[in-house]
Order: sequence, then structure tokens, then C-alpha cells
Amino acid sequence: MDQLFYLKECSSTNDEVSKFLLYENSDFIGVSTFNQTKGRGQYGNTWAAAAGKNVAYTLAVKAQNVLLSDFIFNYYTAVVIRDYLANLTDNAVKIKWPNDMILKNKKIAGILIEKKKINQNNYFIIGAGFNVLQEDFDEISHAGSLLKQTGQVFDLEDFVFNLHGHLSEKLKNISSEQDIIDQFNLHLYRKDEISVFEIGKERQNGIIRNADEKGELWIELEKDGLKPFYHKEIKLLY
Repeated sequence: MDQLFYLKECSSTNDEVSKFLLYENSDFIGVSTFNQTKGRGQYGNTWAAAAGKNVAYTLAVKAQNVLLSDFIFNYYTAVVIRDYLANLTDNAVKIKWPNDMILKNKKIAGILIEKKKINQNNYFIIGAGFNVLQEDFDEISHAGSLLKQTGQVFDLEDFVFNLHGHLSEKLKNISSEQDIIDQFNLHLYRKDEISVFEIGKERQNGIIRNADEKGELWIELEKDGLKPFYHKEIKLLY
């Protein structure tokens, strides 16, 4: 079963999707809204979006159909969503490790993947928020939108319909693990460029070298040399 449901308003599409998983063959069920009031980001962060200008979307995929580690599955989802945005805008879209989409140095989308047991089945719940038509981001200096970054106006209904079709199809035909890692690193934001990082309260120059199969990011630091980091252990200042 492959269906997409639209909600006029909801607190979080990641929370709402479980209501649609009623049947044993429920798979690739998508839920979207253009007015999400309490969106969640990765590791407890919040995702705020202006009503009627952005897209909140969640896809439920049965875990038994995914023969990848959680980290590699996260990478693959990021690559697939990156490809969709790059093809849509005809622009270079980068993946800011581990789960943000960057277009012209601004964050235009974020991904949150949760694993849940619903009606005796384990699911990957893929949630994504997309800034599509929003123009004002107040004090959020790192945020942008498809409109602001490209000047293109996208129809929200077409956007989410095509996204759902693209993501569902790609998740039915998953690439090899090595290809996923290669594609993730190919599009990794600020890879092999000198950047400033924050570790604890200390700032240090470093160069992102690669992301590995364990979900770690390898950074060559000015003082400490080449070291691996998990998310939240280091912050890229951009």
C-alpha cells in the first residue's frame, strides 16, 4: 500500500502517521501538512515553520523491508531527499552531516528519522520539514527557503506529491551500502574545506574528511589531528 494523506493542520506529522497504519500491509504511507504547529527536529530540537508556506512530511516504511543499518539508512534517506531537491531546483544541494539540506549556504530542509513499533510492526518514521515559500526567518541567520535561495515559486501540493513518489520509489529499490556511503560523502557540505568548529567551549579550525558507516564524521583538526565525532559532540559554525 502506497498512499499520501493531507492534513489541514497538525502538531507533528511524525506523530500523526501512526493513525494511518491500520492494516498489515501498510507501507510507504505518507502524511503531509502545510501547517505543522509543533514540529520536532533531530535530538530534541524544534522545527518552526510558517503556516501555508512550508511542507511538513512523514513517510512510514516497514523496518523489515530495509536491510541496512540505521546509520546507513539515515544516509540513504538524506541522499534521496538531496537528489529530489537538486533535480527540482537545478542547483547544487549539499548534506550538512547528519541530516540537514543546504542550498547556497542556507538550511532549507531537515530530516528526523525515528523507529517505532506500531500495530505489532516496526517502522522507520521518516519526517522532513521543507522551507519552500517562506521569506522571513527573523533571527535564524542560517535558514533559507527554496524561494529565497532560487527565486523559484513552487506549488506546495505538487511539491509534496512528487516528493512522496520519489522517496517511495527509491526506498523500494535501495542502493548498495558502499554506493550510499559514496553518494553521501560526494554531497557532504564543506567536505575538504577549512571550517571553524566548536568542541565544548573551544573553537578550532578543521577540515571535514568523510562520514563513515558507523555514523561518525571524521574531521582533521588544526590542533588535535584526524578524529571521529558523533552528532552533538562537535558543531560546525557556518
